[in-house]
Amino acid sequence: MLFQPIKYFFFLLKASNQHGVHSPFVYNLVTNCFYAKKDQIKWLKHKTIKQTLLKNENSIKVTDFGAGSRIFKDEDRKISKIAKIAGISNKKANLLLKITKYFKPNTILEMGTSLGLGTAALKLGAENAAITTLEGCPETAKIAEEMFLKNNFTHIKIINGDFKETLLPSIKNNKFDCFYFDGNHTKKATLNYFETCLNSIHNNSFFIFDDIYWNKEMLAAWEIIKKHKSVTVTVDVFYFGLVFFRKEQAKEHFKIRV
Repeated sequence: MLFQPIKYFFFLLKASNQHGVHSPFVYNLVTNCFYAKKDQIKWLKHKTIKQTLLKNENSIKVTDFGAGSRIFKDEDRKISKIAKIAGISNKKANLLLKITKYFKPNTILEMGTSLGLGTAALKLGAENAAITTLEGCPETAKIAEEMFLKNNFTHIKIINGDFKETLLPSIKNNKFDCFYFDGNHTKKATLNYFETCLNSIHNNSFFIFDDIYWNKEMLAAWEIIKKHKSVTVTVDVFYFGLVFFRKEQAKEHFKIRV
């Protein structure tokens, strides 16, 4: 249980702000995205969506194909509890919203829809984006789809099933601008998703890996990803790991306090 707090302490010792960044690309990302003022209108909408889920006392049967939950011990879970414990934090949702608002991706692939709170942040940031989101559990996918319809979120396609079966067909013959990985938090699965999705990138595509400090396996996967020959720039903000493939960039790795 102390793994994350200890890693966060050492992260803070090494991390910097915009004054420690000499890359214009990353400097602009830090100053104009990470440190930009919160879009209050969009953020209020996300908070309202989350509050609705937090008040939903209905229970669903959750199918988990990933690393499993540290909190939940059975399949039957209240939607309110899922939103509170397993749903994306406000800090991360705001960051996702800022990132997609800054880069304005036209196409997004998300792995791990859950109740759709992360998807909502992506969509609020990039309102015109077409989002393909993969979810293993049919019951949580159903709740997410209902939420998208209620909030008039269009051009979101939910694909239900085990990622082993749904990922490759979803990206085959397609290129995506943004990839958000929030699914199976194991080293093997994360590296497999990374390698698979490399077939669908272009020069300006970027990956967002959630929970890179979740456990030793995720941190090990992150270190391998940083060294990959296709990767030029990575930005570690502790909560997320961002990966860029811009050939015009020198290979550099950054730790940024947000």
